[in-house]
Amino acid sequence: QVQLVESGGGLVQPGGSLRLSCTASGINLSIFSINTMGWYRQAPGKQRELVASITSRGIISYADPVKGRFTISRGNAVNTVVLQMDSLKPEDTADYYCNRKESTGMEYWGKGTLVTVSS
Repeated sequence: QVQLVESGGGLVQPGGSLRLSCTASGINLSIFSINTMGWYRQAPGKQRELVASITSRGIISYADPVKGRFTISRGNAVNTVVLQMDSLKPEDTADYYCNRKESTGMEYWGKGTLVTVSS
C-alpha cells in the first residue's frame, strides 16, 4: 500500500519561511515510474487548491498566489518532494497535502500538515 508522509508544518510569523517534505513509500513504487508529485492546500471554508507540482521529468508549475515565494523540488531521496515556502503571508495558512499521481491513473494523498502564518 502506498503511503505519503508529510512533515515540516507549524507556526511561523508573516515574512518567515517553512520547509515541507513528503516521502512516498510502498511496494508498488518504482524509481522509474512516470509520476507527478505536488502540494495542495485547503484553508477553512475553502476548496482544496493546487499549490505546486513537479513531474518525474522535472516539469514544474505553481499557483499564481505563490509564484516567486514558494519553490518545489524533488528531494535527495527517491520519491521525495520538498516545498520551500518563503515570505509567508497570513493567507497561506491552511492544511497542506502531499499528492502523487501515477501515469497509470492511480492517485495518492497524504494526511496533511498544518501551516499557520500569524504574528
